Amino acid sequence: MSILLIAGSPSEHSRSAALLDAVSQRLGLRHALIERLHIRDLSPQALLLADVGHKSIRSALSQVETARAVVVATPVYKAAYSGVLKVFLDLLPQSALKGKVVLPLATGGSPHHMLALDYALRPVLQSLAARHILPGVYATDAQIPKDTEGQYHVGTEIGDRLDDAVNTLLHEGLRMPVTAGFAPVPFAQVRCSV
Repeated sequence: MSILLIAGSPSEHSRSAALLDAVSQRLGLRHALIERLHIRDLSPQALLLADVGHKSIRSALSQVETARAVVVATPVYKAAYSGVLKVFLDLLPQSALKGKVVLPLATGGSPHHMLALDYALRPVLQSLAARHILPGVYATDAQIPKDTEGQYHVGTEIGDRLDDAVNTLLHEGLRMPVTAGFAPVPFAQVRCSV
């Protein structure tokens, strides 16, 4: 099972990349097979010209095709997801996400852009035939501050929400076994009284 992490920020160091890294760490602890796709690393000319024959674009499309689940992270600009993510999503075939579980992540300057996940990104993901789009995680700039070394750090509140999102992705979306909590009880051991 592979989970493709798509970074939709035009910047190498961004809050949305910090969200994606935090998800990657959580998935790594669960021994999930992770692949990454940084849209900013694709050929800009091939992206803008929709050159699906270009090596970098072919490789990216193949990653989407073979993934079982996709996690998409994007900054929100002017109440919508990033332009580089839009250009890439436009290159995908109409059924590119068919049978896949998708977890959307977004960051923005204020809580006022939170609905961009539901009103801008979710309809596009649905149009690409995603099997199941999980509830997204939105974080404001204040929830992912820079540390003393200038690196973005995911705060506790967002970390807890990412824990829940990863659990939902693995257990409900991908039907992986639960690793914590109650052990399974064989039916033969179930006792009930009437």
